[in-house]
Amino acid sequence: MDKALVGSKKEHLFAYLKSLDTLLVAFSGGVDSAFLLAAAQEALGGRAMAATAFSPIHPQRETQEAAAFARAMGVEHVVFPSHELQLDAFVSNGPDRCYHCKRELFRSLSEMASKKGIRHIAHGANTDDLSDYRPGLKAAQEAGILAPLIHARLNKAEIRLLSKEMELLTWDRRASPCLATRIPYGSPITGKKLTMIEEAEAFLEKQGIREVRVRHYGDLAKIEMDWKAHTKLMDKSEQKGLLDAFRRIGFEHVALDLEGYMSGKMNRSLVEEENTP
Repeated sequence: MDKALVGSKKEHLFAYLKSLDTLLVAFSGGVDSAFLLAAAQEALGGRAMAATAFSPIHPQRETQEAAAFARAMGVEHVVFPSHELQLDAFVSNGPDRCYHCKRELFRSLSEMASKKGIRHIAHGANTDDLSDYRPGLKAAQEAGILAPLIHARLNKAEIRLLSKEMELLTWDRRASPCLATRIPYGSPITGKKLTMIEEAEAFLEKQGIREVRVRHYGDLAKIEMDWKAHTKLMDKSEQKGLLDAFRRIGFEHVALDLEGYMSGKMNRSLVEEENTP
């Protein structure tokens, strides 16, 4: 990685942020939004604040971590409820699910910014997001939401590097999109399914499996994890404990995806449909 180029991008980012008078950061607590918030706080001081939505689609642990990060940064932070499960277009779980979720989120943030006299809102999209199916980007553009990391041409690896240099504890945090992404398109999203997914992934994380997704296929749970962790589940005693835990959660069957964890896997069917004559 060209550190000089990354440093130049960082300077470009800070110059851009300093040109804004006030900024509200849509803060999930992940690597990207944490870096953006830290940069905004350094560039703008008290003229930057953060807002985090909480609902059943977000693990409670992540909301708590976001609050702790903002508190440690000394940034004004608002945690507010979002109501995605009241949106029919979201619950029906079509390919544009994320668009409807983000549109509602940005509507709430716009109202909040207006009440607080904040002129600009930004989210933590980076250039890697431009290469995947991201309907939420369309919602952001329609709402006039800024994407400073894209403006500075920063990708995920560069953001991790800069976060580490800034000594942000989030620099190596794993990616964690909302829990609804574990439910196949077309299968309705319910609070019960989201709870089952959250509990199943929390169980696996307690076993030391860091990068994991539990996909919800009715009474079947399909586990995707880093290949290095597969050997852990080859032990019969480990398997029994997992099966018992997953059945308590509500899954009757458990399958291990031999391909392992791969970001964006649920979007493959969309690409295949587009390429079908």
